[in-house]
Amino acid sequence: MSNSNRRVYFLGNPDKKNAAGVLADLKALAATRCEVVGAALGHDGKGAAAARPDRIVVIGGDGTLIGVARSLGEMQIPLIGVNVGKLGFLAEFSVEELTHHFDRAMTDDSLIRRRTVLQVTIERGGQVTDRTLAINDCVIQAGPPFRIIRLGIAINGEHLTRVGGDGLIVCTPSGSTAHNLSAGGPIMQPDVDAIILTPLCPHSLTHKPLVIGRESVIEIVADAVNEGTTAIIDGQVSFPLRNGDRINVRRFSTDCLLVRNPQYAKWHKLITKLHWGQSPTND
Repeated sequence: MSNSNRRVYFLGNPDKKNAAGVLADLKALAATRCEVVGAALGHDGKGAAAARPDRIVVIGGDGTLIGVARSLGEMQIPLIGVNVGKLGFLAEFSVEELTHHFDRAMTDDSLIRRRTVLQVTIERGGQVTDRTLAINDCVIQAGPPFRIIRLGIAINGEHLTRVGGDGLIVCTPSGSTAHNLSAGGPIMQPDVDAIILTPLCPHSLTHKPLVIGRESVIEIVADAVNEGTTAIIDGQVSFPLRNGDRINVRRFSTDCLLVRNPQYAKWHKLITKLHWGQSPTND
């Protein structure tokens, strides 16, 4: 398919001071190469999806990209992340890099990478109270008054364990380099078919991170939690938990679609952004 037949929508994070200027510049560039079907400052991808674009260019940072992907639900459209934030781990393109690779990013479908998405459902008293998607993770965190909380964990209907500590992380391979990494969990290649369970500061010598198949259904029961215990989704959405609440986590029916930067090798971001595998120095 030629570039002229491709449709693109631009979304920019209004909280980033230079996002509006970058959006205008990239929109002007795209107008000479393909059909621009819309542009807006905001985090909600539903309006963009309604315009039926072939790509959505998201201008912001990793958090912006994650928020837009979550808002798309089942209408996942390949996202091109332009980093004007800090880390830029998922938002792989700088403005200059996208300008240089724009035609290929719009037309080369081999650059599209599928990322597992989780569906998180919270039940209280047998009734569903909340349901949302997670691109990175669902983190159950103790909260005030910061006493140990206890969580029962079952996988595919079979009891696995009861863990006491500061909480639990359930994450996708994409989220393995987020909170999970800080908590000592494994780094996963993004296309691995897996879900990671990482206990947070478990009061045990035997509760270690666990990698399970991505078709697994995880049920977490809040056996004993604090008043401030919360389920936090992608660091952006939070739900307070009470004793007896059940958190069901399973793979969502649709994967997130990210367009990778063809300028770099697969492990470039891990090495340059997180400095993985670098040898000690004497400096």
